[in-house]
Amino acid sequence: MIRSPVDKQLVSDIQKAINGEFSAIACYKSLAEMAPAKDERSQITEIRKDEIRHLEEFKRIYISLTGKQPTPQRLPGCPSTYKEGLDFSFHDEQKTVDFCLDLAERMDGPSFKQTIRRAAPDEQNHAVWFMYFIHKNQRKRHSERQQQPKLTALKGH
Repeated sequence: MIRSPVDKQLVSDIQKAINGEFSAIACYKSLAEMAPAKDERSQITEIRKDEIRHLEEFKRIYISLTGKQPTPQRLPGCPSTYKEGLDFSFHDEQKTVDFCLDLAERMDGPSFKQTIRRAAPDEQNHAVWFMYFIHKNQRKRHSERQQQPKLTALKGH
């Protein structure tokens, strides 16, 4: 089978997408384990399932373009605390939306374009969930602080 020359930047960007999805899968596993509430754990697990599907789709595209199996690499950056992890994930998902839309525009073939384009709204939806969890946890911490007795009240003033 003779392959036509492949755009090296496109292949590099598909590899970047593979690495991003691979890293998100690992990061969201940790994030789900740190989640303080069952609903948050459940939603982050659902987001992780989307990322697994995206990873498989990007790998399929990579194989189709290169004839080779990709080697996913885990990227650094997943924070070790829940709060920082939510913030990191929100920003990462937002950047990924634009990356996917740009990548889809450069793809040949309607099937690949559509596959990548479908990932963008998933990533946007993930960002919304992470933003909601950030807000929810900030409200919870604020509420807990207001319920704590004042130190001066405890000293008898």
